[in-house]
Amino acid sequence: MSREQAAAAMERQARACADMDAALYANLLSRAADDVRAGGPCATVITGYEDADADALVSLRLLGGVHALVLSGRAPELARFYPSAGGAYGAADAPACWAAFRAVIEAEHDTLRGWLRRPPQTNEVGRANLLLAGLLHAVHEVCGLPVRLVELGASAGLNLRADRFRVEASGFAWGPADSPVRLPDAWRGGPPHWLREAAAAYPELTVVERLGCDVTPLDPGTPDGALALRAYLWPEHTARAARLAGALELARRVPARVVAVGAAEFLAGLAPRPGALTVVWHSVMRQYVPAAEWLRVAAELARLAAEGGTGAPVAHLFFEPHPVGGPRFQLRARVGAGPERLLAEAHPHGLPAWTA
Repeated sequence: MSREQAAAAMERQARACADMDAALYANLLSRAADDVRAGGPCATVITGYEDADADALVSLRLLGGVHALVLSGRAPELARFYPSAGGAYGAADAPACWAAFRAVIEAEHDTLRGWLRRPPQTNEVGRANLLLAGLLHAVHEVCGLPVRLVELGASAGLNLRADRFRVEASGFAWGPADSPVRLPDAWRGGPPHWLREAAAAYPELTVVERLGCDVTPLDPGTPDGALALRAYLWPEHTARAARLAGALELARRVPARVVAVGAAEFLAGLAPRPGALTVVWHSVMRQYVPAAEWLRVAAELARLAAEGGTGAPVAHLFFEPHPVGGPRFQLRARVGAGPERLLAEAHPHGLPAWTA
């Protein structure tokens, strides 16, 4: 990818940030794109990594690396504009914020080059809103069997504890009332009837296993792992940060295992379990899996569904971008050998959702 193409990709991500109420990042990426075209420090720091920006990865890695420096106290001049570090940002701050950001890029070149080598690991907790809805649907379909939660692209495994989150919407609540993770205003116009029925039938779930895979998993129990998760959140999204803090607390209480392996290899070693519903789920990860590997993933999912049967059913739930593009993200589900169903659509970060 040329420098111009990398700059254009930054501008696309800037527009996405603006659409998702992240004016600070929208400003920084727009200016960073100009800096890349001019051969400034942003161009220097991404040299050799431009191709990854086809999926906005360089933009998100660069922003994450700078955010980590802010959260670690290594960029105090920039921190005064980052709400995540106690600062504040408004339109009038755009020039000064950019100057501080550019100075960090120059001063921390080597550190930021290291962040460009690692994939974004947001582990967005809000997406559990959709995953839980799909889970309740699947449990209802199989009459309440115990659940094995299996996640592809699990990152730090935070959403493997999703049954311990509290979901709230108009006239609706599900999950422990004292949960440190609350997902408020979860459904636009209220949840669909099938979710209300499933939630009423199963106010609690029995989860017998929590297992995930990721090519580069994070350990939420380590300072470095927790910092990376916090750094990839956008600094203006303080509600997301609060949900992440609650999920990190739950991760200390509720064991889950995430193995360092790709999705296809991981599924090849998985088998249905008699007397339990095996739920394989994933959210906003398919775009990071090479096409050839995804064909293997699809074959393994078909194998599991065929091997499961009524005594050991397998469900596949996923919250991914709309298959033909556009701003919509969709929750789809297949239980056993049944048809794939579109259950809901939602904001990319999971809140709110609405009936498809």
